Amino acid sequence: MFMSQALTDIEQLISTMQQSVVGQDDVVEKIIVCLLCNGHVLLEGLPGTAKTRSVKTLSRVLAADLGRIQFTPDLLPSDVTGTEVYHNTGDGEQLTFQPGPIFANLILADEINRAPAKVQSALLEAMEERQITVSGKTYPLPELFMVLATQNPIEQEGTYPLPEAQMDRFLMKVTIGYPDDEAELGIIRLVRGEEQAPETAAVSISQQVVQQARDEIHRIHISENIENYIVALVMATRKTGRYPDSPLQDWIAVGSSPRASINLDKTCRAMAWLRDKDYVDPDDVRAVVHGVLGHRLILAFDALADNISSTEVIDELIKQVAVA
Repeated sequence: MFMSQALTDIEQLISTMQQSVVGQDDVVEKIIVCLLCNGHVLLEGLPGTAKTRSVKTLSRVLAADLGRIQFTPDLLPSDVTGTEVYHNTGDGEQLTFQPGPIFANLILADEINRAPAKVQSALLEAMEERQITVSGKTYPLPELFMVLATQNPIEQEGTYPLPEAQMDRFLMKVTIGYPDDEAELGIIRLVRGEEQAPETAAVSISQQVVQQARDEIHRIHISENIENYIVALVMATRKTGRYPDSPLQDWIAVGSSPRASINLDKTCRAMAWLRDKDYVDPDDVRAVVHGVLGHRLILAFDALADNISSTEVIDELIKQVAVA
């Protein structure tokens, strides 16, 4: 496939982000896949693993507004969506809508699991329908709209687990681990350099490039065999009895929703496009399946008791499900 200008620009965006977020190349790639698929991403990682930095870098390089919401136990839904306030004008008091931070292109929902369910639910309409309803009036969100939420997997005090309905609205969940020795050294040198000379955006990618990329991704060919492979992977989470020689039926309590199939189809086409191909192959599906399915599984007690992670469950899925 001939590399388009949109692909060249997106690769430049990825490269610039990877220079600022050292040692997390796979994380950067998955964030860009979600951006290209018009989806939202949940970043889960230990403290100091560049979750917030990744989002800030994306907003700096992409010509987009960033709205930050710091989730805390005392946060109110109106702190997210905005509210109607009275303004004293020459004609008297007038009720006008004051938009909240949700009305931006990129939304950093920092430590999203620190707010109670009532506040978390304020995001549901925005994430699914790209609009906000306040006092019976509906307000559309920007055309480019993406929620990038972060959470800490080990800090449980004062946190509220995300409801399954909200988890399902994230296109991908990306787990961020600690960097290796070489990357750790690169981080030290990067931060030291930024202290001496604050980093400025070397490039600025237009939002129009993102839209052009999305148009090109729509034209990526996906064969019937790959479609059947996607369906088989998702069905294996629901009908584990099809694989009697596998521990899947002991590991999975509730399988993935139809959103998993839809999102696998979207993300594997985006991954193929990033790899400069005009068709999807099984490797493209496997490259995104962990991010798409991992947060859409409810593990059974046996898996939890044996410390089996969703990553290991999906590894077993890939091993069991053959390409047609």
